[in-house]
Amino acid sequence: MNIRDRLPALAAIAIPVVAGAVWMWLAGAPPHYALVNLGALVLVSPWVLFGRGPHTSLSRHLLAAAMLLVMLSPIWIGQELRSITGHTVTRWFPLGPLSLHTGMIAAPALVVLAARNRKFTAPILLAALLAAWLQPDAATGFALTIAAVGIHHVTKDWRVGVTAIIGFLASIEMAMRGEIPPQPFVERVLVDAMMPNVAAGMALLLALAASFALLLYAIPFDRTKRFALAALLLGFTVMSVMTSYPTPLIGYGAAPILGFGIALGLHSIPQR
Repeated sequence: MNIRDRLPALAAIAIPVVAGAVWMWLAGAPPHYALVNLGALVLVSPWVLFGRGPHTSLSRHLLAAAMLLVMLSPIWIGQELRSITGHTVTRWFPLGPLSLHTGMIAAPALVVLAARNRKFTAPILLAALLAAWLQPDAATGFALTIAAVGIHHVTKDWRVGVTAIIGFLASIEMAMRGEIPPQPFVERVLVDAMMPNVAAGMALLLALAASFALLLYAIPFDRTKRFALAALLLGFTVMSVMTSYPTPLIGYGAAPILGFGIALGLHSIPQR
């Protein structure tokens, strides 16, 4: 596969990241917000263009286990906050001056790994949902649920359908425990951008729509993986509009840029 075939995958990340960086700069966000996002895009771009997926069953299982450990890591070493209902919330892995949202880092690769092998699709998604429930992280839980819907749409696997139902119910419970006050330029970006300037909000929405379309139709993955990744982005976006959760790719935060970049670099992973 040549670089030209991989350009739509890079564009799926670059379009919303650049649009979000321009908006943050014009809207008066701290200067380092746009620089962190653009830096994450530069960091992950070589992997998107030249990355290779694991070929052996053992390496795929180890990668899935590593991503699940990334999701679970805040429970042991992450930053703790209190939700508006008084529950403890742990979703972030400290990395120097940054706090990375581990669900957004791990979920994209996990849904790609889940989509490639029908035997392990439901177990991987259920394990990821459990990790999100423990934090609690309704955005990741709902995004994984919509990814399960996307996979089920292609495969018609009843086990994935049941997983989607479990995920939907678990996400409601997570949302009741895990909402925190919104941070400017991080959560509810589309809503905040639309209020003072409808054109700016629509531009950001169109950038995310372009990313969704590229993931769904243009990236060099098979149909199941394309539907899984596009549905995951949709789930994250919906939750960012409905409640106080990070807006993927356009709001401040390196985690979704790194997460989708890692997943999109798994080009050569075989399907079974």
